[in-house]
Amino acid sequence: MNNHSKLNDACLNQLFLEARSFNVWQDKRVSEEIIYELYDLLKMGPTSANGCPARFLFIKSKEAKGRLIPCLMEKNINKTMQAPLNVIVSWDNEFYEYFKTLTPNQDWKPFFEGKLEMVHSTVFRNSSLQGAYMILAARALGLDCGPMSGFDNGKVDKEFFSNTTWRSNFICNIGYGDISGLYPRNPRLEFGDACEII
Repeated sequence: MNNHSKLNDACLNQLFLEARSFNVWQDKRVSEEIIYELYDLLKMGPTSANGCPARFLFIKSKEAKGRLIPCLMEKNINKTMQAPLNVIVSWDNEFYEYFKTLTPNQDWKPFFEGKLEMVHSTVFRNSSLQGAYMILAARALGLDCGPMSGFDNGKVDKEFFSNTTWRSNFICNIGYGDISGLYPRNPRLEFGDACEII
């Protein structure tokens, strides 16, 4: 099981080295079949105690997209409406209710229930991780992504998650990117600026 070899250059390019964040999209739909496949990949990424607190609201319909518009910063409206799929990556504040399914041999619920600080740090950290898994899974499936945080979380939560235990983390537009809308790639920090080995 652990006899993995390094991915070839084509895979690394698709996942990281040539992958970009898109703002302009081709007029090409994302099928429901690929959405299910996307989730089946991303759900396998590790989370604390296998808690899987992330929740994903996939927005495809014109009506649902219209509900999203008032929540967005103005500069993010066009690219979000043009994308064939918008995903509100969220968390469930009562994620611990699923431990009986996710960790049948260990009762983790008492570790979290009623402990608001522990719950929040766990759901925020792990839903962010799961959102990153989603981006990589989407790229692996030949999709492009445009993650963003330019929106009002409170408005999103009121509009889409009222009377639920879900809360929004970030939004990611998904589809097939139009390379004509890309800007030159910005630099990244060098190893010595971002890393230490001790």
